[in-house]
Amino acid sequence: MEALEVRELRYFVAVAEQLHFGRAAALLRIAQPALSKTIQRVEERLGVDLFVRTSRSVALTTAGEMLLEHGRHALNAMDAAVRKARQGSEYDSLRLVIKPGGDAGLLSGILAAYAEQPQARRVEVVFSGGTDRSRMLRDGQADIGLLYAPFDDLTGLATRTLHVEDRVAILPESHRLAGRAHLHLGDLSDETLPRWVGVPAAHAAGPEITDVAQLIPLVRIGRVVAVLPRSLVAPAPPGIACVPIEDAGPSRIVLAWKAHDHRNTVAAFIAAASSCTGQ
Repeated sequence: MEALEVRELRYFVAVAEQLHFGRAAALLRIAQPALSKTIQRVEERLGVDLFVRTSRSVALTTAGEMLLEHGRHALNAMDAAVRKARQGSEYDSLRLVIKPGGDAGLLSGILAAYAEQPQARRVEVVFSGGTDRSRMLRDGQADIGLLYAPFDDLTGLATRTLHVEDRVAILPESHRLAGRAHLHLGDLSDETLPRWVGVPAAHAAGPEITDVAQLIPLVRIGRVVAVLPRSLVAPAPPGIACVPIEDAGPSRIVLAWKAHDHRNTVAAFIAAASSCTGQ
């Protein structure tokens, strides 16, 4: 006995669920005579009657009830297999999340190096401000991210340091400290600092902001000052002074991904990023 084709099984299930050839044909978007002929061929091939037909009704036989029960499972399994196959194809693409302007000029070189890898796939770059990048990685909305340590939450993530830099005070050019060669954090104790969305800061009393684009105009008019990794404000915008802070500690740009993600495409991206940054 030959196995049923998936198309034939779908036709049978449609009729069995509707118990009406006309309605089933409409759902399947085929002509009713073609549907009836297909069911007849299935019955002949199986050697059993699947339906009891009268001029007014259609009912399932015992054999038909059995085929409906197991046929539904078979179709569900087939649909699941197709979905998994499609997801597998999408899974081999990579979503890279970064802060706008938060790559220290590394991104173009990383993407070029990755494109040369045999396992390379399409890379979709997603820009996200605030603290969303870590969450997107943990939630599976992104595969890889460029994050800033020690500012971003790296819980549950594996990381590779790509770039280390100092932190600078962001001041208006007219500020009393703007001409200094360097500063200490204590020099800013009386200054108003911004509150970054999603980042606890006990001593920040300034306006709440989400990114550097919002920060710069506020600094320029003297509303706030800030401490940032140098790459986020290099070169310095007009009207802004950037003064190194000696005791702020370094900032690191890290490549981050889920700790248990061992896909070849992710490993290839890590290798490419490491090779082109010398890390």
